Amino acid sequence: MAQEPPLLSMSGIVKSFPGVRALDGVDLDVQAGEVHCLLGQNGAGKSTLIKVLAGAHQPDGGTIRWRGEPVALRSPIAAMRLGIATIYQELDLVEHLSVAENIHLGHEPTTAGFVVRRKTERTAASLLLDRLGHPEIRPASPVRELSAAQRQIVSMARALSHDVRLIVMDEPTAALDPDEVDNLFRIVAGLTAAGVAVVHISHRLEEIRRIGDRVTVLKDGRAVAGGLPARTTPTRDVVALMTGRDVEYAFPGRPEREPDAEPVLRVRGLARDGEFAPVDLDLRPGEIVGLAGLVGSGRSEILETIYGARRPTAGSVSVDGRTLRPGSVRSAVRAGLGLAPEERKAQALLMPESVTRNVSVSSLSRFSRAGWVDRRAERAAARAAVRELSLRPDDPDVPVRTLSGGNQQKTVLARWLLRGCRVLLLDEPTRGVDVGARAELYAVVRRLADEGLAVLLVSSEVPEVLGLADRVLVLREGRVVHTAPARELDEHRVLDLVMEGTPAT
Repeated sequence: MAQEPPLLSMSGIVKSFPGVRALDGVDLDVQAGEVHCLLGQNGAGKSTLIKVLAGAHQPDGGTIRWRGEPVALRSPIAAMRLGIATIYQELDLVEHLSVAENIHLGHEPTTAGFVVRRKTERTAASLLLDRLGHPEIRPASPVRELSAAQRQIVSMARALSHDVRLIVMDEPTAALDPDEVDNLFRIVAGLTAAGVAVVHISHRLEEIRRIGDRVTVLKDGRAVAGGLPARTTPTRDVVALMTGRDVEYAFPGRPEREPDAEPVLRVRGLARDGEFAPVDLDLRPGEIVGLAGLVGSGRSEILETIYGARRPTAGSVSVDGRTLRPGSVRSAVRAGLGLAPEERKAQALLMPESVTRNVSVSSLSRFSRAGWVDRRAERAAARAAVRELSLRPDDPDVPVRTLSGGNQQKTVLARWLLRGCRVLLLDEPTRGVDVGARAELYAVVRRLADEGLAVLLVSSEVPEVLGLADRVLVLREGRVVHTAPARELDEHRVLDLVMEGTPAT
């Protein structure tokens, strides 16, 4: 009996952009009902490959076969008609439309081809949301009112509203807490049991072991390994394939001596109704303090309130003994605070602009005279700042949108170095950053702290908080339930506290 061909087979895929060969003969095959994991550093070609698969890019060479037959994916609509759906990390939902309208966007149920049947649309959306285990999401709700996790469920429902046979998921767990990840993986298991294939892209190697069947590794636009068993291939081997070298995924060493200077940042009784209870915090020069907790525990809200992006309902923030004006970003920046936000592309970076413009945007007054900007001085200062962080490529004129995730994050850090900030607030600093670049970022943050910068860190990854921070505040449902030196905690203890802990007395 002849063997069933792969659901999808991509052979020798080539794609070039001006000055860059993004894909150099990539092979990928995916079987029906499997979770095929795609790994590689930022810039390895993963995004380009899935855009070719989604019909968003046309390959310059190679062949694509679907169920054994050659196909040309001329557009995303053509891919979707075959049964290929892609859920990007940057979700492409229309915020002002309802959940049901987003799910059926482009194939709305109509009568005689004209009138959209809203009741039918909402009923179908409700059935899909029930199937995904989220009946609490109302089809009539505007998408702008949903959480990040709920928006991802809507994107999955949109994919399932078609006769989908393969779903590509790009970093699907990046904004999810552990319970939401469990639910997502339950959904994926149900899909694969029904014969749907999933291509799963993630930087979290522990997820690959948990959910994956096989792994393909990309490096520099080539597939350097394909069909690896996801659960049994050693981590060291995977990392070596991704980076071309044997990398130990380790954190830089902590200083032996605890900081003994006066706090540069003092937070007293800071609170926001409905988001987090009163918080007290001291942060000294050279110290890294981490906030650990689940999504929704108030971690990011605390950072944004300290920074002045949210106005507190109680409490105060002071820098070097000077109390900041509540709810004023300008006051915080002038006092020496800098924020690298969770959504760096949307909230921190000017994506079409150059590295120079992104680095200098908070310090333009230094280069301005009588309304004119000294572009040569601006560029020289930006180059010095990014070189200190080993940004690649070493060219301050390139658009920041062309950089990898790790180098985009370095651009944000360089902005605050140029500004001369005293306190750096980091929210999910390695989200979307590959394993090799993470180690570089960890080393950068520790070096900056060793040079006297005070750092307040938020991360969904408990090992990251414990490995990088000197001291940790554990949050649960908006309250600090435990504070301790990082060396006195382990991952199991922190997870026990965030799941079942009681407020510290």
